[in-house]
Amino acid sequence: MVTYVISVHNRERGCGLDVTATLATGRILPVVVLQQARDAAPVAAALTAGGLHCAEVTFRTDAAADAIRVMAQQPGFLVGAGTVLTPAQVDQAVGAGARFIVSPGFSPSVVRHCQALGVPVFPGVASATEIQMALDAGLDTVKFFPAHQLGGIPMIKALAAPFRSLRFIPTGGVNPANLRDYLSPAAVLAVGGTWMVAPDLLAGRRWDEVTRLSAAAVSAAREH
Repeated sequence: MVTYVISVHNRERGCGLDVTATLATGRILPVVVLQQARDAAPVAAALTAGGLHCAEVTFRTDAAADAIRVMAQQPGFLVGAGTVLTPAQVDQAVGAGARFIVSPGFSPSVVRHCQALGVPVFPGVASATEIQMALDAGLDTVKFFPAHQLGGIPMIKALAAPFRSLRFIPTGGVNPANLRDYLSPAAVLAVGGTWMVAPDLLAGRRWDEVTRLSAAAVSAAREH
């Protein structure tokens, strides 16, 4: 299996982080949808104050690339791009400073392009067939999405049984009520979640609440 470390290009910018190890340590990956790039720095500061030092900024808005560019400048903060659908978006995200790529499904062209750039990629999978494709591509960590709709923890455990070397990042339906359960399986590297950066919190610029929810999530994660 391939263990991806941030590319030489990014290391030269002072970003020499092992992405997978960083996610495994924090165990929670906030999934952020930013409508305005001006909110990127306050969001990163609020997450950091709560003990979370990473974020996946989704490519669902026109502000995504600029938001990533801002977050990439925050000391000690790991930012990646999510909802990446094409190689062109990979280039846009990496050019803005994204240190890893997440896609909602398995795209061979996106995976190959990330590998060519030396950028860690976590494609979404929903079935054993897609997991097999990920393994064939040399990956050892995937996004399980949408986790809740696909059967949640029982499904993760069922898939982990035959694919013992694979690690999962379940995303979709993870919340404070089930966080501990999602973190329990040994096959789960980290979980992706939106509750600490919910749209209403960001729209209201409620940074203190982002910090409070982040701190509570970090506390729950430490129990595992």
